Amino acid sequence: MDDVPSRFPSSLPALRAAALAAGFTMSCDERTGSLLAALAAARPGGRVLELGTGVGEGAAWLLSGMDSASELVTVELDKAVQKNAQVQLESDPRVTFVAQDAGAWLQDYDGQPFDLVFADTWPGKFTHLEQALNLVAPGGTYLIDDLAPQPGWPPEHGAAVDRLVARLEEREDFRCVRMAWASGLLMAMRSARP
Repeated sequence: MDDVPSRFPSSLPALRAAALAAGFTMSCDERTGSLLAALAAARPGGRVLELGTGVGEGAAWLLSGMDSASELVTVELDKAVQKNAQVQLESDPRVTFVAQDAGAWLQDYDGQPFDLVFADTWPGKFTHLEQALNLVAPGGTYLIDDLAPQPGWPPEHGAAVDRLVARLEEREDFRCVRMAWASGLLMAMRSARP
């Protein structure tokens, strides 16, 4: 038994090449990607939000798990980086690309909640956390990654991670599970009970 995914999105090689060419090193890893695909597959007709498109590897994994009735909104501040994702994925009618600061988007968004929120950038995780959590539908999932120590972390980042995890685990409306796996994950399920 190992944790190597057995299925990969068909667009992954092109997205990885784009990341390499752009010098983008923060793409979604395979283990996190396989979890994203499984979580998306568990929500037929689901609404999915990704904060931090990057070059699109996370979006590719999400789309690979989604059914034809599902929708993905993916938000990225860096238009040049997100363009790589658009080149590979924009022909898929299930995905909507938003080129905007995720914090500003979270403050302005007033639409329907999402069944799955993947916060892969600072806004929605270290900032604007309440806005992101408010967008998780009852019974929905909030997932964050990059919680394990990484090379290049500033000295104070570990304490910020500890504070974030503590805030999430204190909430009565979410049930959290920490995973010392991939880049360090936390999955929080919103209670379906009022």
